[in-house]
This record gives sequence, structure tokens and C-alpha cells, in this order.
Amino acid sequence: QVQLVESGGGLVQAGGSLRLSCAASGGAFNRYFMAWFRQAPGQEREFVAVINWNGGSTSSTDSVKGRFTISRDNAKNTVYLQMNNLKPEDTAVYFCAAGLGYSTNPNSYFYWGQGTQVTVSS
Repeated sequence: QVQLVESGGGLVQAGGSLRLSCAASGGAFNRYFMAWFRQAPGQEREFVAVINWNGGSTSSTDSVKGRFTISRDNAKNTVYLQMNNLKPEDTAVYFCAAGLGYSTNPNSYFYWGQGTQVTVSS
């Protein structure tokens, strides 16, 4: 069983930056692909980015390419999402998730954090 705890969310003006962290415990962190999803009010959970077990491969959704970067530190059992040039449409609750393969489908992930709110003001 893997427990995931996100942190780093907050309120930021458009054009600003935030770095989200997701700390894992209770399992073999370096076995898992790690992903970030987000969910805005009234909308479905949306894939943001994913990273493979050793950090050598990443993928992200088109709307965040060039602005968001996913990374991981297996020694610290932590995955990060660096978010630059934030836009109001990035406002959502951001979740990290752990799974055993690359997927943009949230149903493919076994473990989830509780989420952290990101609010971008215009």
C-alpha cells in the first residue's frame, strides 16, 4: 500500500510559478510510474503529466507543454510538478497518482493523494 501526500499548492497571479511535491510512503516508490492529474469544479479529472520509474521518460498534455515539468527523486520518494507561466485556466485541485505503466486514464492508477488546490488569479 502506497500513501501519497501532495503539497505546494496555493494562490498565485497569472504568470507566476508554483512547485508541487508529492511524497510517497509505504511501498516501493521506484517501481511506479507517477502522474499528476487535475480537476476543476464541475469537470472531469484531467491528465497533466507522467514520469516513468527512473525519471528517464516523461509526457505531458499539450496545454501545459513548455510550462510544466514533472520530475522525481527516488532517493526522497518524491515526485514534483514545476509549474511556470501559470494561467487562470490552470486553476484546479492537483492530484498525484501511482501506477504500473504509462497512461493518461485515471482509472489506470492504483494510489492517489488527497489533492492540493492551485488557484491562479488574472
